[in-house]
Order: sequence, then structure tokens, then C-alpha cells
Amino acid sequence: MNVLDWLVRFLQGGMGSLASYLAAHVLLCLLPAFFIAGGMSALIPRESIMRFLGRKAPKYVSYPAAAAAGSLLAVCSCTIVPLFAGIYKKGAGLGPAITFLFFAPAANILALAYTGVAIGADLAFARLFLSLAFGIGIGMIMALIFRKDDEARAAQADDAFSTRGGMRKGRAIFLLVMVALLLSGTLKLDFLTNTYFDFTLPIRGMDTLQETLYHLVPFDPAHGEEGVSAQGLILIGLLMVIALFAWRGFEKIHNGANGWTWGAFGFIIFTLLVASTRMEPLAGGLQVMLTGRTIAVAIFLILLGWMTGRNLTVEERTDWIWESWRFIKQIFPLLIVGVFAVGIIRQLIKPEWIEFLAGENTVLGNLAGVVFGVFMYFPTLVEVPIAKMFLSLGMHRGPLLAYLMADPELSLQSILITAAIIGKKKAWTYVFWVALFSTLAGLLYGAWIDGTSLWLIVLYLAGMLAVLSAILWAVSRRKSKAAT
Repeated sequence: MNVLDWLVRFLQGGMGSLASYLAAHVLLCLLPAFFIAGGMSALIPRESIMRFLGRKAPKYVSYPAAAAAGSLLAVCSCTIVPLFAGIYKKGAGLGPAITFLFFAPAANILALAYTGVAIGADLAFARLFLSLAFGIGIGMIMALIFRKDDEARAAQADDAFSTRGGMRKGRAIFLLVMVALLLSGTLKLDFLTNTYFDFTLPIRGMDTLQETLYHLVPFDPAHGEEGVSAQGLILIGLLMVIALFAWRGFEKIHNGANGWTWGAFGFIIFTLLVASTRMEPLAGGLQVMLTGRTIAVAIFLILLGWMTGRNLTVEERTDWIWESWRFIKQIFPLLIVGVFAVGIIRQLIKPEWIEFLAGENTVLGNLAGVVFGVFMYFPTLVEVPIAKMFLSLGMHRGPLLAYLMADPELSLQSILITAAIIGKKKAWTYVFWVALFSTLAGLLYGAWIDGTSLWLIVLYLAGMLAVLSAILWAVSRRKSKAAT
């Protein structure tokens, strides 16, 4: 294969990865998450966040609350990151915010249920227990290491768009409805995925278009390559239109809404509805199937439209739109770069290499699982059938758990976005601890699979955490003495 062939292959891999992600995961997952994050930043009083997740809140309240909030969100890590940015900006302590960032994609309810059904209840339980223990542990470690930065940030917290006092009931309901919209677009439940109505649009050539798209963009579900459907191509086109209208309508929203603003929301509503349907290219046209998801999304969009006018003032609507747009500008370009880079790197890494390295429960094998999670990111729940494939090809269950814990946390795009939110130093420190604990989780679980006593595993885990805590406490005390 010559250089030109390699370049074409890399470009096709990068563009295919980006197109697949934009078509399948941005609209019903990421777009609502941006507006929820904007709503958190603009509408939730800082005091409400500080009460449960602030650095001064009791640890027995803040860390379990962060994990509980994350367990209910069955979404990708890239969708969690904007929500993490929202609560972090509003004053959440670094520790609880990191626990939320770690636990939500790694051990949400749907991911655990799917893991249990597809691979085994033992792996699902190990994923839950170790993600909870290590998620809280990583949060506490980060809070301790960067406690001075956290104190300074708390003292200089940005209250630009917060309202003092308690949160109005109308605001809370508005945010809950947006969360419901997000969940209705992501949960894979029968009443949401079933088709209730269908019709056919007389658009000829859609079947040929679909064949062409699968030829241009790799499609191999067994290896996590989703391809681009005809519906996905339509959604990418609509996403570009939304970007144009949003740029013209949201950038200077504090000068007042204009026609571009209303056009952006109109296209957002229409696009979300299109994304919630299922489309099947046929020889004679395009079959459109209205699912339970379509009905749910429509209901929540109507509720949000009504509540926006009734429950929010003009200033609150303006602040909400601006904060959402600010998150989009900060995060979305990095997401595009990361997804494109992952598509290129995926062309270089062969799954067979990981299978060869991770056939036994060794440090190298578990590190291989972690590294694979960084460069071979798969959207939420897709990592489970991929993990099942590796299991069938000989991967040990220990490295398999290391992969399942690292894949949702350490994808390249998530690292880039997290660094933009909390800074490179904090982000790479977080990456180090996640990689370390994912490797340890795989080693401990793999040792149990190989016959080591469960009580001995628990003893190893407790001893390791105790030693780590003692080291961090000693370091913290030394720094405190040096400061005084």
C-alpha cells in the first residue's frame, strides 16, 4: 500500500467516524445536553448546587449525590461533559463534579443492565461496585490535589447569571422537562423504539443513495463502524443549517432575538423530530416510521415551548440561550477534532493486537484494554457488544473490565473537551488516575475470575485504598505546613 492509499484510508476513516457520529449521536444526545448545561448555568442559583455538590458540603452527601445523578443518565461521555461543565461552572466542588463525570457514562443503569444481559451479571456487578468506589476515590483525590485551586475558584465563583436565594419552581420543572427530552431520545426501551405509524415519501433513488453511502463510509457493526444512513445524511444537512442560523441568531442574543434566532429554534425542533423517527430507503421512496420516541420528543418539545414563554422571563431566556451557545462554541469544535482523530487512529490499531495482548490477566493486558478504550471510542452501549466480541475471541475478563471502565471515560475527544473546561493539568491528572484505577479494577476482577478468594480481593482493594489515602493525606499535610 503506497502513501496515497494510506492517506485516502486515513481520510476516509476520519470522515467516516465524524459523519457517523454527527448523524447518530449529536442531535438527540448532545444537542439537548448543551441546552441543559446552559440552563444549569443560567437558571440554577449557585446556592442550590453548593448545598449538595459544593466543596463545603458534607462528603457523605456530595459524592453519593454526584454518583446518583450520573447513574440515571444513560448517555455518552461526550454528552456528560457539557453537563459536567454546567455543574462545575455553577460552583460544584471539583471532587463531586469529577465523580459525576466518571460514574455517569461508566455505570449508568442502562449500561449496567445491558452488560449483565450480554456478558454476565458478575461483570455488571464488578463494573458497578468498582466504578462507584473508584469514581468517588478519584473525585476525592482530585479535590485533595487541587484543593487550593478549588478554594480560589469557590471564592471567585462566577455569579453572572445566577439568582440569589432558592430556585423557582418553574425553572426546576423547565430543566426537568429538558432532561426528560434527553432521556426520551436516548433510552432504548420497547415503548420508545416500537413503530406506531408509518408512511412513504415518493422520493426515488434513496435505496441507491444508501448503497453509495455504505460504500463511502465503512459499515461494520461488529467492529463498531456504524456507517451513515440516508436519514443520517439528511440530519447532517439539517445540522449545518442549524449551525448557520445559530451563529447569526445566538452570537449577539443580548442585543435581542431576531429572525435568525427563531429560525434556529424552528430548525432545531424540526431536526429533533426527524431524528426521532426511523427511515428506511426503498426502491419506490423513503419509508418514514413514527415511533414512541417521536411521540415523546414531540410532547416534550411542546411542553418546553409553552414553558419557555410562561415560566421564564426575557432575561432568563436570553441568559439560557447565551450560556448554551457558549458551551457549544467551547466544546463542539474539540469534539469534531477528537472524533476525526479517533477515526484515523482506528485505521492503525487492529483489534487482533488487543486480543493477543489481553489474553491473560496481566498488567500489560489490562493496560492494553485501557489504551484501546482511549483510541477506539464507541458510543454508549456499543462498547458492550464490542466487548462481547473480544471475549469470544479470547480476551480475558479482567482486561475486558478495564476496557469497559476506560472506554467511556478516556476517549480522545472527551480528554480534549475536559481539558478545555478544567485546564490541561487537571485533565491529564484525571486521565492518569482513571487509567490507573481502570487497570487495577481489571487486575482485581481478573484475579477473582482466576480463582483468588473474593475476601482476599476485598482485602487487597481496602489495603490499596488505605495506602493511597495515607500517602495523599501525608502530602496534603506537608503542603499545609509549608503554606503556614
